[in-house]
Amino acid sequence: MSVLTPRISVVIPVYNEAENLADLHRELTASLASVGQSYEIVVVDDGSTDSSFERLRAIEAADPRVRVLRLRRNFGQTAAFSAGFDHARGEIVVTSDGDLQNDPADIPRLVAKLDEGYDMVCGWRRRRRDPISKRVPSWIANRIISAATGVHLHDYGCSLKAIRSEVVKGLRLYGEMHRFIPAVASWMGVSLAEEPVSHRPRTRGRSKYGLGRTVRVLLDLFTVKFLLAYGTRPAHLFGLWGLASGGAGFLILAYLAYIRLFEDTAIAGRPLLLLGAVLFLFGVMLVNFGLVAEMLVRIYHESQGKPIYVVKELTPPAIPRERERARPAR
Repeated sequence: MSVLTPRISVVIPVYNEAENLADLHRELTASLASVGQSYEIVVVDDGSTDSSFERLRAIEAADPRVRVLRLRRNFGQTAAFSAGFDHARGEIVVTSDGDLQNDPADIPRLVAKLDEGYDMVCGWRRRRRDPISKRVPSWIANRIISAATGVHLHDYGCSLKAIRSEVVKGLRLYGEMHRFIPAVASWMGVSLAEEPVSHRPRTRGRSKYGLGRTVRVLLDLFTVKFLLAYGTRPAHLFGLWGLASGGAGFLILAYLAYIRLFEDTAIAGRPLLLLGAVLFLFGVMLVNFGLVAEMLVRIYHESQGKPIYVVKELTPPAIPRERERARPAR
C-alpha cells in the first residue's frame, strides 16, 4: 500500500507540548515500524503558543509520513480530534495524547486486536500513574457514564484507541465529547473491545486537565444520553412527560370541578387549584415542545441527507445498472 493511502493513521492533538514532540515522534515511528504496515502520523496543533508548531514543521520536513494540521486558535481536544479524523486517510485510525503518558508501544496490540474483527478497541489504563485527586473522580465518572450510556468500559478517559475509519468518519463531536466516542459510536452498532495499556507519569510540560473539565464532561453526559435514547424520536421523551404532567393536572382540575359543582365547595383559595392548572399547562407545553423537536430532527436529517441507520455490509453486492441492462434476457 502506498504512502498516499496508508493503512494506519495516528491522530494526535497537541497543545504546548514542545518538550515532548521529539520523543513522541521517535517512539511512534519505532512502534509503527514494528507493525509492518504503511502509516501516517497526523499531528493537530491546537493553537499552541510555545514552539510546538516550529518543532512539528521540522519533524514534518524530515519525515514524509508526518502531516501537521495547525488550527487558528485553541479549540479544545474534541475539535482537534475531529479535525484529525477529517484529514486522516487510513483504514484504521489510532488516537493518542501528545504528552507521552500513553505509550506508543501499545499501538501494535490495539491494531492486532482490531484485526480480530472489532470496530473499535479502547485502551484501559489499568495501572494509572496519576495522583489520587485525578483517579478517584475518573473512577466515579467512568461508572456513571457506563451506567447512563449502557456501554460498559473501565476507562472512558484513555485517549489511546484504534478505530475503523468508517466509524470515525461518521462521528460528529462537540464540547468535551471526544471521551464519549465509544458511547456515541454505539448508536452505529459497533463492536467494542478493551485492551489494557501502559500509562506513564507526565515528566515534562503541564497538564491541561482540571476540575472544571470534569464538570463539563458530566454536562456533556446529559447530551450523549439524550442523543442515544431519543435523538431521532424526541417527542417520545417530551410527550411522555407531557402526558403524565397534563394527565395529573387534568385529574386534579376534574376533582375540583366535581366538588365545586356537586358539593358546592369553594375551591378558589385552594393551593390544589394552582397545582392542577400548572401541571396541566406544563403538560401541554411539553407535548408541543416534543412536536417542535420532532420537526427539527426531521429538518436536520433531511436537509443534510443524514440517514437514521448505518449499513455494515450488503450481500450479495449490488449489480451496477449498466451491467444489469446488458444482461441478456432468457
